[in-house]
Amino acid sequence: MGWTRRGTLGAGIALGTLPVAWGAPAASPGATPFPLSQIRLKPSIFLTSVQANQRYLLSLDADRLLHNFYAGAGMPTKGDVYGGWESRGIAGHSLGHYLSAVSLIHAQTGDPQFRDRAIYIVDQLKAIQTKQGDGYAGGTTVERDGKTVDGKVVYEELRKGEIRSTGFSLNDGWVPLYTYHKVVAGALDAHQHAGVKDGLAVAVGLGDFLGKILEGLSDTQVQDILRTEHGGLTESFAELYKRTGNRRWLILAERMRHHAIVDPLQAGRDELAGKHANTQIPKIVGEARLHELTGNADRAKVVQFFWTTVTRDHSYVIGGNSDHEHFGLPRQLAQRLDQQTCEACNSYNMLRLTRHLYSWNGDASYFDFYERSHLNHIMSQQDPRTGMFTYFTALAPGMGRVHSNPTEDFWCCVGSGMESHSKHGESVYWKRGDAVAINLYYASMLDAPDARLDMDTEFPLGDTVSITVTKPPKKLALRVPGWCGTPLLQVNGKTAGVRDGGYLMLAGLKAGDRIELSLPMPVRVEAMPDDAKLIAFLSGPLVLAGDMGANDRPWEGLDPALVTDQAQPALVTAGGLHQYRLGEQGKPRDLTLRPFFAQHQNRTAVYFRRFDTAEWPIQQAAWTRAARERADLTERTIDLIRLGEQQPEVDHAFADSGQSAAVSHVADRSRNVNAGFFEFDLAVAPGPLALQVAYGGGQRDKDFRIMIDGKQLVRERLSGEGTSTRNVQTYTLPMEMTRGKSKIRVRFESDAWQGVEVYTARTMRLKSV
Repeated sequence: MGWTRRGTLGAGIALGTLPVAWGAPAASPGATPFPLSQIRLKPSIFLTSVQANQRYLLSLDADRLLHNFYAGAGMPTKGDVYGGWESRGIAGHSLGHYLSAVSLIHAQTGDPQFRDRAIYIVDQLKAIQTKQGDGYAGGTTVERDGKTVDGKVVYEELRKGEIRSTGFSLNDGWVPLYTYHKVVAGALDAHQHAGVKDGLAVAVGLGDFLGKILEGLSDTQVQDILRTEHGGLTESFAELYKRTGNRRWLILAERMRHHAIVDPLQAGRDELAGKHANTQIPKIVGEARLHELTGNADRAKVVQFFWTTVTRDHSYVIGGNSDHEHFGLPRQLAQRLDQQTCEACNSYNMLRLTRHLYSWNGDASYFDFYERSHLNHIMSQQDPRTGMFTYFTALAPGMGRVHSNPTEDFWCCVGSGMESHSKHGESVYWKRGDAVAINLYYASMLDAPDARLDMDTEFPLGDTVSITVTKPPKKLALRVPGWCGTPLLQVNGKTAGVRDGGYLMLAGLKAGDRIELSLPMPVRVEAMPDDAKLIAFLSGPLVLAGDMGANDRPWEGLDPALVTDQAQPALVTAGGLHQYRLGEQGKPRDLTLRPFFAQHQNRTAVYFRRFDTAEWPIQQAAWTRAARERADLTERTIDLIRLGEQQPEVDHAFADSGQSAAVSHVADRSRNVNAGFFEFDLAVAPGPLALQVAYGGGQRDKDFRIMIDGKQLVRERLSGEGTSTRNVQTYTLPMEMTRGKSKIRVRFESDAWQGVEVYTARTMRLKSV
């Protein structure tokens, strides 16, 4: 998998009743999580995940992650820079995530070697800041006059009011403030979770350097900067205020609020379509932190509206969101299923946001979303055998997962993945009023001054939970999941518990009491919000997926379907909990369904098209033909670029004459053919080939040229009537244009403005006659 993000320059989750209408006051007590250091995981899929992550984190060399930090400060480097994103302009983001991860995993496990790593990194950052002389420490680089230079030059340009910002490019640097935030957050996490006192000093130094720049700029200039992805800097400045009491940081946090995003949300407007999803979520986490520190109700309104909107209108059945990293139109998800749905970073941040919301009022239904996203998306992200991570979670039928290389990728989702799989115990136990609340039934022990509990369970692969009380809390609140039928709760063999909202409440517990909880896990169906016949199956908390064979074997290309008149089709049991088959209703054949998250090496089907028995004879031929055509196109494709998307353009060495505009129509990016040119590389292979280009459907009567390595392939006029969707043109590539080459340079050029929207271009093998 190449780089698939940014670049240098519900499907309706059926969550039942939504927690609290946005803007409404909290009606129940707030909640506080127990410190991660008081929670220990027991043998389970979660402990296995943490242990795999421990091995990976220990395999990485902190000095290699610090390479650019040393070099930028004029200090000797102590190891070669890693590959992938670490060898590109965004270098340094991984160091911040890594520092957070080793700090979290120290808190989760108590293993001192991770705290030692956190101490070492903080000490090195302090030394780098001292050498820099102004609190700066960074790993980004940027091109200047054809040379790669330290990214600090971007900040010095900003200081002088020189600002050139787009979605992922700030003064030609690849999201430098996003990377800067990761380092600040890492230092703060080292301070909080690993007890590294100097972590706060490093964070203050980093904040001071950037703060002085921002304080010298107008509000308009700051908002211009904020157009470029900047991570969670609002939250970081707010956290500095919380830990130091210095109001300077609160003022900076307020200035970092991106009004183009938060103002529509505050007014209750969903204007998310076409916006890069994970750029926005950390901004809303910042809003949550500001509300908590100031009590400002408008900040809470932004958070609640955004969370409800994303989980209800923009999320797929596994709890993830986005397609090709972007939001689309609300509740329009049926046509947005492919191999780049559900970026892992998005769920990492949505879970953080959910924790904030739950802490405000202790409403158990927030954990219906949290549990779903954590179990079905986050737990699917990591291959527990290798500890490697996915970037996207493909939901199109027949797609499998692509995992990172230990040293050659370092995508954003590798960084957030390091953190996600360091802290699986963080949301299990909460203080909720005068009760200890258990919100996730993950095998674990709580050892706190006011409560000691030992929880044994195979959840989510089992439906029973046993809790032994060593030191009884005043009250114990056991969450009743929204998917659960009628739970059975017993204390020492006797039925107990009083239902209070989303919890079963126990009081009067004694040391030695044994609590048994049974959580029935019925199978249910959820449909796409915009297509009632495109459905997914869940068993209890787990999304089920059809097993379509190993990832390393080819897929025949026929999407599995159901033929039944039941809107809620029944599955056939197949020998145990979460094990089912489609049975005779499955087309083209029966299919086994198992938990989606655990199918790390499989091709899968999550959503199934349902046909009524009367319509299937009519639709069968077209369904089969369309599926085969899609599979054939995928099979024949050699390379593909999605124009207007930052990372694909970087991957394909995109360049232009300065006249080409990247445009967005909702979530579909494209490039305009204007006066001048834009060009990119595409891979080729031996044999007869073609170039296929998807243009805007309604455009015609244009005049531009397509060049291949400087020679004209075609002068295109786009004559004739357009369509309402896409105008796909296929151009045969003469053999002399590709013979002996591994790639070609494709150029679109025009002598005058044309405004032709180019969405995708692909090289493909011609069909054999």
